[in-house]
Amino acid sequence: MMKIAVYGKGGIGKSTIVSNLSAALAEKGLKVMQIGCDPKADSTIALRHGAPLPTVLKTVREKKDNFDLEEITCRGYADVVCVEAGGPIPGLGCAGRGIITALEKLESKGAYDIYRPDVVFYDVLGDVVCGGFSMPMRKGCADLVFIVTSGENMAIYAAANIAMAIENFKGRGYAKLGGILLNRRNVADEQKKVEELCRDIHSRIAGELPWSQTVQEAEALCQTVLEAFPKSSMAHTYRALADTLLLLCREALC
Repeated sequence: MMKIAVYGKGGIGKSTIVSNLSAALAEKGLKVMQIGCDPKADSTIALRHGAPLPTVLKTVREKKDNFDLEEITCRGYADVVCVEAGGPIPGLGCAGRGIITALEKLESKGAYDIYRPDVVFYDVLGDVVCGGFSMPMRKGCADLVFIVTSGENMAIYAAANIAMAIENFKGRGYAKLGGILLNRRNVADEQKKVEELCRDIHSRIAGELPWSQTVQEAEALCQTVLEAFPKSSMAHTYRALADTLLLLCREALC
């Protein structure tokens, strides 16, 4: 089982990327699980066509431990297993705790033994990297972390903070940084800025995604690009990136 955590600031497009990567790997015949670790609970929405999915944290609040695994998971496009950690009631509790609770409940309910995924994606909000938000980086969770950024200053700032957190956890058996995923916004000097970030954090650009109207059109349909426009150039871009991440993860596990 390969476990990949994808971090990035809110609104940078990581959920769109992760959902299309999940779909691409599922198309190849792999069993994929995608775990949304954002209080907004919208990571997997394109995989499930906007259908409601009870979050783990809400279910735990309402039912304690008296629920079945099927109550917090659903099958999305291409049979991807979808999970949303959820968040606390606004103004009460810690959103990071929701991630910890979700991962602990998935483990205790036997999710990985029952679904037996070949690949697990953790889609993690990266504006905050303290406490529970670092949970997917920890030993036994992800094998590699990828950070999504554009050339926008706030995205780069968030990416640098996430990379610093990964560096601080080095030596504890936590996940390693696999690289940067450049999600282009066509801002000035974008390539130069992201390459400079990579030098500063001693990493690399592992993949690049162009800005595409196709992505916006697929989101309006509440679908992944691979489902809505399977023959588009953007769909092929996601498939190529999925192959790259798969290769990097396999190399890291060797």
